[in-house]
Amino acid sequence: MSGFYLGIDFGTSGARAIAIDANRQIHAQTSLQFAPKTSHHWATTWQTTLFTLIEQIPRPLRHSINAIAINGTSSTVLLCNAQGQPLTEPILYNDARGETVLDNVRTIAPANHTVINVTSSFAKLLWWESYYKPQSYSERVYFLHQADWLAFLLHGQLGVSDYHNALKLGYDVEQQCYPDWITNRSTPFQLPHVVAPGTPVGTIQPQVGDRLGIPASCAIGAGTTDSIAAFLASGANTPGEAVTSLGSTLVLKLLSQSRVDDARYGIYSHRLGNLWLVGGASNTGGAVLRHYFSPDELNHLSQQIPTDQASPLNYYPLLQPGERFPINDPTLSPRLEPRPTEAIAFLHGLLESIARIEASGYQRLQQFGATPLQRVYTAGGGAANLAWSAIRQRHLQVPVGRSLHTEAAYGTALLALQAVGAQDH
Repeated sequence: MSGFYLGIDFGTSGARAIAIDANRQIHAQTSLQFAPKTSHHWATTWQTTLFTLIEQIPRPLRHSINAIAINGTSSTVLLCNAQGQPLTEPILYNDARGETVLDNVRTIAPANHTVINVTSSFAKLLWWESYYKPQSYSERVYFLHQADWLAFLLHGQLGVSDYHNALKLGYDVEQQCYPDWITNRSTPFQLPHVVAPGTPVGTIQPQVGDRLGIPASCAIGAGTTDSIAAFLASGANTPGEAVTSLGSTLVLKLLSQSRVDDARYGIYSHRLGNLWLVGGASNTGGAVLRHYFSPDELNHLSQQIPTDQASPLNYYPLLQPGERFPINDPTLSPRLEPRPTEAIAFLHGLLESIARIEASGYQRLQQFGATPLQRVYTAGGGAANLAWSAIRQRHLQVPVGRSLHTEAAYGTALLALQAVGAQDH
């Protein structure tokens, strides 16, 4: 089928859109950084970003878009009224307020379940049940993930999610239904109906299509999370292949024949066809590097690091207390001392330490039964850092290379292509 397929990636610091054709070739891409005034403005920022991003795609191409799919950050959630208007500020992916209800989460969910985490969607749901009173509203209140709400702005079908985003809400991705421990309890919020990623949910709303110059036949597919989109873009497709996303945070995804879940260590598995994406997300990563170094400094200093030599510095680089994986400890303190006077030595220590955490993460996954690691593809901004790649390969002891496509938006564009394929069948 001629035409184009648009994938939109909402990451931690900005958004990107990539348009591909039916042969998976890129024809246009654009990006925007987020700049909300306060947390109360996040939803407005996302909405403005979504439409501005699409409008930056060349108009002739927009006239031929067949499908759109959107990814969002995992466990970024918000409450909406029946018209889809946000009722509170969203709770972001890394917000740990769920710590106040974690004991309640433990009494409801099975032992060691993925949702037993201070940042899980389910913990945020319980927090809202405790601190937000929807009874003051006469209409139904919807609980949605970031990607769900953004897609709603296009297709107008409120309350639809995908089973990648819904995993940390407690959705059973193996049985493809909500488990009894969720359905048997009372909640004042409407939980989303869950479909497979890439499932066509509806076509673009006429008024939105007219505004954006997109045909009324354009399908809007169910989305995914940003890290899974990065995996889809990578080219990895064999058990034992993995993708490390080096963005603001460090996210590991290992394609495995076996499912592994253990909340004690922040390990969870996403369904990917008949295989499993086993992984976890650490709070270390590029945000720590950007805190201490400008992009030019990172580039210049990295080239001077003796990558064949291990740094003697043993850090745990975090910007604030709290870690999710491979250690799940909301109180874990950053370790960034001693700090050498030489900037190169400090950066070397940071890169070495993040690589050590990555290797520990993959070791943890295999310890619990995931398919042994064979190769690592790298996505995200850190993928371009050759010195970091060399250090990581020394720790991982397997080939390390850049993903076929390093942008999560490309993986989401593949989902848009899949949505039209599903529609045709």
